[in-house]
Amino acid sequence: MAKPNKKAPTSTVNIYCAKCRTQLYKYKKGGKGALVKCFKERISEDYTTTPCHCPGCDSMFARDTLVRGTPAFKMIGGKVMMK
Repeated sequence: MAKPNKKAPTSTVNIYCAKCRTQLYKYKKGGKGALVKCFKERISEDYTTTPCHCPGCDSMFARDTLVRGTPAFKMIGGKVMMK
């Protein structure tokens, strides 16, 4: 499988908890599709205190995993929203 592109995309999206609307990340996302995974190297600002847990409501919104050999957070469906 191919690795993700080395050059990060220029478009930045804000990622929020769907339950309490607390901001979780600023992320450099490529493409127009839904947010399925976040590569750790593309997170520009991290507002969480513990990985994969919302600082506002302490709900788990992602799982720590490897995607194509690169560390990433795999998002749980319906737990996050992006703007």
